[in-house]
Amino acid sequence: MTASPVNLQKEQQLAQRMAALGVRESDIEESFVRSGGKGGQNVNKVATCVMVLHRPTGLQVKCQTTRHQGLNRLIARRLLLDKIEKMRTGQVAAEEARVAKLRRQNRKRSRGAKERMLAGKSLQSAKKAARRSVGDSWL
Repeated sequence: MTASPVNLQKEQQLAQRMAALGVRESDIEESFVRSGGKGGQNVNKVATCVMVLHRPTGLQVKCQTTRHQGLNRLIARRLLLDKIEKMRTGQVAAEEARVAKLRRQNRKRSRGAKERMLAGKSLQSAKKAARRSVGDSWL
């Protein structure tokens, strides 16, 4: 009899993280396929590769890191939770950035900023005027 490659404490941590993100076990669809690559007869005979699909978001993860199906299940779930977390924080950060940009655009410029901007424009105008050829002075 072989011992389970997954520690009970790690399973509990995974369950807590899933609860924190609001991911239910019923939302996850899991399937097993045969792995490829190194591993000899084990990967050729046993379906150790784990494919996990989160139905609500449509995110899918495939894991064949180890030769143990149980450990691959844990790793696949962790990777899926990482993807879900990145997706959610990315959406929140993008929305915050959009709102901040709108605020900056609509904010009135200070007097000093306005003077610096106009000084920069006049400097650019002087540079362009200096580039004109002698015959273009009538323009």
